Amino acid sequence: MRNIFPFKYKTKRKLNGFLYVLPFLIGFLLCFALPLMNTVMYSFHTVRVNDTGGMKFAYSGLKNYMDLFQNEVTTTAQPMVRLFINQNLSILTNVPLIVIFSLFMALLANLKFKGRGIVRVIYFLPIIFGLEVVTDMLAITTGGEWVKESSGLFSESYISSLLMHYTSIPNSILLPVISYVDKIFDVLSQSGVQTLIYLAGLQSINPSLYEVAKIEGATGYETFWKVTIPSIMHITLFVTIYTVVDMFLKSPISEEAYSFAFEQSKIGTGSALSVIYILNVLLVLGVVLLVLRKVVKKYEK
Repeated sequence: MRNIFPFKYKTKRKLNGFLYVLPFLIGFLLCFALPLMNTVMYSFHTVRVNDTGGMKFAYSGLKNYMDLFQNEVTTTAQPMVRLFINQNLSILTNVPLIVIFSLFMALLANLKFKGRGIVRVIYFLPIIFGLEVVTDMLAITTGGEWVKESSGLFSESYISSLLMHYTSIPNSILLPVISYVDKIFDVLSQSGVQTLIYLAGLQSINPSLYEVAKIEGATGYETFWKVTIPSIMHITLFVTIYTVVDMFLKSPISEEAYSFAFEQSKIGTGSALSVIYILNVLLVLGVVLLVLRKVVKKYEK
């Protein structure tokens, strides 16, 4: 049968990719493009509400951007520059932690053992319902505050006293470790989707690759780094980008933009913060994508 679309293979792949992102492009143009342009426009104006209804605009140039970093006070009583620095540092430290933890949990969930289905349900159920629901249930069953806040195995005071009394680790190394251990519940709540993505990627690896590695006498360590990691590097790129975006969506900066625009009636200032916030997100994503693309290409060779 004659091919109706006589395109080259590369052209077909490009067309398939375009068709894949077409629903997103249509949704972006219909739902996000106009609000985004309005946000940029508002950031250069002083926006007020008319007595007769509607909005009144007065062009102010870069005044909103200057006031944002000079005069405006955030709800957290932090300077805006410090808020951005803390957010970027949080992403720089937490994203690798979440990605590695997600891969580790996916490797455990992919192992064959009795009761694997029950273990998966126990692990993913709190993430599906939301960690807040689980912690509220713990508070109700314990008759007070959540155990993590006061005592318990993963409390910071318990871990710090245990490590300080029974180890000789310097405080410069010990304190960051304690802070990471204290974030275990936050990491757990933010790694559910990533774990599912990694689990799907691990199950899609051709079993014949592991059989060949076993025949060649490769150890489990060598098989992991020579077969598993190269096979899921493209998934790691996607998981990392997803984690960065997810952390930005939960950032306190978005709450500050909402506070300026809707609680303090400073729509221009809130719009200016939103524009800077978007540019910051794009910059971080660009750097992460640039670095990881080189790593992925290295493993694909």
